[in-house]
Amino acid sequence: MIRKRRQKIHVVPHRRRREKKTDYHLRLKLLKARKPRFVVRKSLNNITCQIIDFDPKGDKVLATADSKELKKFGWDINCGNIPAAYLTGFLCGLRAKKKNIKNAILDIGLYTSTKGSRLYAALKGAVDSGLDIPHSEEILPEDERIKGIHIAEFAEKIKSESPGEYKKRFSGYLKKKIEPEKLPEIFEKVKNNILQKT
Repeated sequence: MIRKRRQKIHVVPHRRRREKKTDYHLRLKLLKARKPRFVVRKSLNNITCQIIDFDPKGDKVLATADSKELKKFGWDINCGNIPAAYLTGFLCGLRAKKKNIKNAILDIGLYTSTKGSRLYAALKGAVDSGLDIPHSEEILPEDERIKGIHIAEFAEKIKSESPGEYKKRFSGYLKKKIEPEKLPEIFEKVKNNILQKT
């Protein structure tokens, strides 16, 4: 009697898993929370925050904010740094509150969790706007970094020690006639503008 060999069945993973765009195990854990997700995505010069709710026919975006929108509120500098991330999260949180969204769960996708990063700056902005998002206080950036005080102090130091290096490093600011030493003041002004206009 000849035994037939069993052929192994090869299961092709979902396209987004093959492209390393979605971790389905993590996504399932987030969906089991039965809360909207506060989704944060970043690039070198941009931060996007969204409140997304699950729907079997396709996720629904309930509120969104992009760091490029900050220009409307007076932020005419780098849109990819920690202060910009905080302000973007803050703006998204205020828009979510207007739609009676009170709580959410953080979704940072496939990014590595790094204490004090831009992702957590955006989270702090959303929490400060009034959204209830479970988190550990330890992962959030310090207030000095949120307000850009570290950038201002570095600019002041390098300006006195090496004016040439100062002009080189902060050329983007100086082209727009913005003094990087005044970044904390600009931050507070933009935050107030967001509160008044949202």
